[in-house]
Amino acid sequence: MAQERLQKILSRAGIASRRKAEEMILAGLVTVNGRIITELGVKADLGKDHIKAAGKLIRPPRELVYLALNKPRGYMTTTSDPEGRRTVMDLLRRVKVRVFPVGRLDYDTEGLLLLTSDGEFANRITRADSQVHKTYLAKVNGLLDVTQERQFREGIPLHGRRTAPAGLKLTQKAANPWYEVRLIEGRQNQIKLMFKHFGLLVEKLKRIKIGFLELEPLAPGDYRALTPQEVHRFRRLLKMG
Repeated sequence: MAQERLQKILSRAGIASRRKAEEMILAGLVTVNGRIITELGVKADLGKDHIKAAGKLIRPPRELVYLALNKPRGYMTTTSDPEGRRTVMDLLRRVKVRVFPVGRLDYDTEGLLLLTSDGEFANRITRADSQVHKTYLAKVNGLLDVTQERQFREGIPLHGRRTAPAGLKLTQKAANPWYEVRLIEGRQNQIKLMFKHFGLLVEKLKRIKIGFLELEPLAPGDYRALTPQEVHRFRRLLKMG
């Protein structure tokens, strides 16, 4: 393996995001061949050097795995839950390689979720500046008016920061209509909070697409490996070479 910056090695190994890895280095939690590293410019070779993060030895991933899962409602998007609730890992018992969720879907949200053993891939795809759109269907307890639709698309103040421009399309007009929402960011409960800003409640939420990748025909609880062509297309989209 070639030499890479330590934060990239930790991210690729699934230890932490690139930003968290930088914080670990600055805090003196990373060692290379027994030497504590506190500078961000240091490079190492995971194939040759003895690298530890918070006392844990970092090993090269044996295999890079990329999975698409149709997450049902009632599952946590985490690798474990201190309250004992079901997690998406309970749906992957036949997967032998350690994988982790890419981003999150809320407990009562269903739909397309990516899981991988490639930390750098996960870091890139969850960043808003990657411009990878996530598309959802939301069932709401009322209609937005024309002015509210425009504000929704242009961005609304949320926790002191305006949301990025979003796509919005009414797909089923009814007393409880369905909207298609397209985002490039994924703040916690973002779609629910955006509708709540206009006094509306999201009754159901389902992610149907990430970038070019569509949910169908996966049934709830089922998963599949991404094809080499899909992985290549994602890596090209994320400028990963």
